[in-house]
Amino acid sequence: MISFKTKDLKGDLFGGLTAGVVALPLALAFGEASGAGPIAGLYGAIFVGFFASLFGGTGSQISGPTGPMVVVFAGVFAALDGNPSLVFTTVVLAGVLQILFGVFRLGQYIRLVPYPVISGFMSGIGCIIIALQTSRLFGHEPDEGGTIPALVEIPGAIMDPNLVAFGIGALTLLIVFKWPSNFAKWVPAPLAGLIIGTVVSLFVAGAPILGDIPTGLPSFIMPSFSQDTFLVVFEAAFILALLGAIDSLLTSLVADNMTRTRHNSNKELIGQGVGNAIAGLFGGIASAGATMRTVVNIRTGGSTKISGMLHSVLLLTIVVALAPLAAKIPHTVLAAILIKTGWDIIDRAYILRAHRGPRWDLALMMLVLTLTVFVDLITAVIGGVVLAALAFVKQIADLQLKELRDITNEGLSINFTDEEAELMTHSHKRINVFDFGGPLSFGAAADVGHQVREKSKGPSQVMIFDFVQVPFIDVSAARAVETIANDGKMSNKLVYISGMNDEIRTMLTDLMGDVVPKEHYFDTRRDAIAAAVEYVESSEGKADAKPLSDEPAPA
Repeated sequence: MISFKTKDLKGDLFGGLTAGVVALPLALAFGEASGAGPIAGLYGAIFVGFFASLFGGTGSQISGPTGPMVVVFAGVFAALDGNPSLVFTTVVLAGVLQILFGVFRLGQYIRLVPYPVISGFMSGIGCIIIALQTSRLFGHEPDEGGTIPALVEIPGAIMDPNLVAFGIGALTLLIVFKWPSNFAKWVPAPLAGLIIGTVVSLFVAGAPILGDIPTGLPSFIMPSFSQDTFLVVFEAAFILALLGAIDSLLTSLVADNMTRTRHNSNKELIGQGVGNAIAGLFGGIASAGATMRTVVNIRTGGSTKISGMLHSVLLLTIVVALAPLAAKIPHTVLAAILIKTGWDIIDRAYILRAHRGPRWDLALMMLVLTLTVFVDLITAVIGGVVLAALAFVKQIADLQLKELRDITNEGLSINFTDEEAELMTHSHKRINVFDFGGPLSFGAAADVGHQVREKSKGPSQVMIFDFVQVPFIDVSAARAVETIANDGKMSNKLVYISGMNDEIRTMLTDLMGDVVPKEHYFDTRRDAIAAAVEYVESSEGKADAKPLSDEPAPA
């Protein structure tokens, strides 16, 4: 359901039309870079832009071809030998997977990717785009697809340039980088570069141009794949779906910060999925939420779904009426526009400041960037997330172990209530009270037993584990507690457990069985201490103990 207020309509109209103007050169450039042709880029912007806005969960977001999606799509196009049926089946399947991501509410997890991983990944994408377009800037076409062949081609292109193409490309590059901001309010820099570069090429012949571009409405492409190609298609579709989800939700966060709103991540994934599924049926390249176009839309007044839908309608009008004019656009002009796009994608602000923060985060960012450029995108993302998760687990484990305290032997008896302190005067230093300062998880499980053994050396007879500050415990930590209890049995020490919530009590009793008898579970630490004192006082072997009344009070 589309809802809007009349007062928003003017802003949506201006924002959508402006975003459409900005999207035109980028859609053409991304389409050309994808291998499927400029018109495929326009179809992607039209269909994904319209349906992602209609069904999505971010009101002001503009969707269309983006750098990360084009890089992956270009690889898919090359791997499937440009077979339209297989290539666009991949896009349709990617859309279906994104719908499933939204239906199963996976959006909240995709947003958990750490910033250094995102920064390294996006910066790597920017580097890839620049590498792929540099030869085209000099009037050359790389003989092979991929980043490394493109990098190898660059020295030869520089040494033997098409001077006309390079001159036009350099002019376009100057325009997109230095276009005055007051002019950009009326004519965006990419559009200015596209128009001026193309006009110059009409008077100075010699630069390779796009050539004929189909006009009119797109044709339906029937999805198909064989048993031999299913795995390739599915793998590529999954990568596109995951990448598109990350790209779109990051753009949604940018929109939230600018509009002071909150997007619906799962609904946004469904909208992106519907858009990509339909785009694939009509020969559009895979697309996602586009940050720059979204920012332009918001800054020029767009605030509802109407703006994104109008942006697509404008592009459709251009395709139907003006596509023949695009045939004269030089390759080098689009290359220059994409080089600027790649430069903007690189997270230069973080790179320049990262040395002031944790070195691990900088190292992780650079590792992900390197993997993105020289290996592949999915390896970079998965590897980065795994390493970041392991580092986080290590930090949490260290904190959990630090919070494990023997409050009887570490000068921490101030943690006792007056009643508990009074009871402890009768313990004859045979009771250890351990306080867990927070959640217990698998990261700390391996060292918990060692810590307890080290802290409980001596003549103690009872170990009390107080869980009052523990909100949850996982299976690994529960098994570690079981090991501690068994160690206590072997050392003739009793284990009492106190302060558990219902969830922790259930897990411990279920997993440990009778290792710790049910009567050794107490609701409060005070009750556990009272029972431990009673046991110590009644136990044998205290013939030399002083009368309780002579025991000094704790300091």
